[in-house]
Amino acid sequence: MKSHLAELLSRFKRELITIGLFSAVINILMLSPTLYMLQVFDRVMISQSEITLIVLTALVLFFYCVQAFCEWMRSRLMIGVGLHLDAALSAAVFHGTFRDQLRMSGRAPIQSFSDMTTIRQWLTGNGAFAFFDLPWSPIYLGVMFMLHPMLGWLTILFMLILLGFAWWTSVATQASNEASEDEEKALNVFIHSKLQNAEVIEAHGMVPNFMKHWWQQQISTLQTQTNGKSKANAFTVSSKELRVLMQSLSLGAAALLAFQGELSFGAMIAASLLVGRATSPIDQIVGGWSGFIAARQAMRRLESVLQQAPNAGPLALPTPDQISVALRAVSATAEGREAPILTDIHADFPAGRVYIVRGSSGAGKSTLGKLILGIWPDWQGEVLLNGCPIQSLDRSRLGAHLGYLPQDIELFSGTVADNIARMNAPDSAKVIEAAQIAGAHDMILRLPNGYDSKIGPGGHTLSGGQRQQVALARAVYGLPRLVVLDEPNSNLDVRGEAALIGALKRLREQGCTVLMITHRALGAGIADEVLQMEAGRIVRRDAESTADPIADELPTVAPLTPAMPS
Repeated sequence: MKSHLAELLSRFKRELITIGLFSAVINILMLSPTLYMLQVFDRVMISQSEITLIVLTALVLFFYCVQAFCEWMRSRLMIGVGLHLDAALSAAVFHGTFRDQLRMSGRAPIQSFSDMTTIRQWLTGNGAFAFFDLPWSPIYLGVMFMLHPMLGWLTILFMLILLGFAWWTSVATQASNEASEDEEKALNVFIHSKLQNAEVIEAHGMVPNFMKHWWQQQISTLQTQTNGKSKANAFTVSSKELRVLMQSLSLGAAALLAFQGELSFGAMIAASLLVGRATSPIDQIVGGWSGFIAARQAMRRLESVLQQAPNAGPLALPTPDQISVALRAVSATAEGREAPILTDIHADFPAGRVYIVRGSSGAGKSTLGKLILGIWPDWQGEVLLNGCPIQSLDRSRLGAHLGYLPQDIELFSGTVADNIARMNAPDSAKVIEAAQIAGAHDMILRLPNGYDSKIGPGGHTLSGGQRQQVALARAVYGLPRLVVLDEPNSNLDVRGEAALIGALKRLREQGCTVLMITHRALGAGIADEVLQMEAGRIVRRDAESTADPIADELPTVAPLTPAMPS
């Protein structure tokens, strides 16, 4: 499969060709100082002609101006390519990162966007220009052979040494760079995950323990980074000294040839400059090798994110009056877990009914709800909505017909109305209707700015019950045809539960299919059917009138045996 990044870069073929043409002009004009020096030493100094010197100086100044203009244009074009590549990648990276998080890969979501920045910075730096200049090194090499064959062979030796040094740098620093990057990423994930639970850490006095674990990881990361930086600095210093040595050796070799009468003194000075120009692209590649390695690793990571199969199918579900659900031989697994979460489930959920799913912790209830909505990453079998496989449906259109209240509620920065309207342009009538169905209308009106009240990240400005009511209103916004509620009454008081019961009745009256996962029994007459799950299977399905919600809630306890008196 063609690389996504290579495909994107192919769109900028014209710009890259133009950059190559500017690079050609720049590298040709790079010969002007050498030719100027040759003419001054070998002609002007002998003829003592001021007019020749003025004409040569004017020409070289003109060439310098043209060269500066070409370098400026080349830089602007490369910056433009970097920015447009970033813009073209942004949407694909956003969707790829979102799908990656949906599949619970464990990768930090911010990494992909940092990788885009790394690639853009490398493209707009000198490291990328070295690859455009490298094909012109043979031109300078040819000029060295024209001056003297020994100088040409000496330049080839220098180029081979630099190429070998670049390869050695790559091999020697790759492992340490990757280890340093992995440890830093793990440290950032550790800090982020722990600081999300700052209240628990503070309440239990866990700050010293947390800091101890953090410091151990921090020391390990710093040691790995220090080792990597030490190696990189050693190669950088060695490369610098090697360049100085090469220029000195080339000047000495040219001087020896001049003493023997095989080279003029102007050519001797020019040879020293040409060696630097011939080896300059390789030298720039060696000097910017760490940036190139970082950009290459960023490209590989982005490829793994961009190659995630999209979860949006080509079909649009026709606007349904009702949605029925059918599960055929459905099993679900999770990474790092040997036993499946759900095993070979066959079930039908006719439309327009309310189903309550119950069972012990770890029975697979929440996974069943996510799987019915098509948001569980690893599963096999068939999930059919109105007879259509859910993976073949366009998620952007299907989402309007689905409602979901997760167990872990997450609200987004914005107004209450924005959150209820699913971060779309709020339809006032639908927003108020959804809030009334969820029993949240009066609570929202008591907020400082009503529906325009701002919600901080995660909804921390609201209580647990208020967040649950707003999230329930979001789930029923627009009266979706299929609604999955995971523990919707976990944070509700008596009044909130009464509103939830009213919402379920309203949804059933509207023909919605509702799947509610709960441990707590609600009022009678709410559900059409009660499902009992154990060990990843549906073990019983009863009409609510025949189900015993209280008995299902009680664990099995062995009879007590009186203790024998001592």
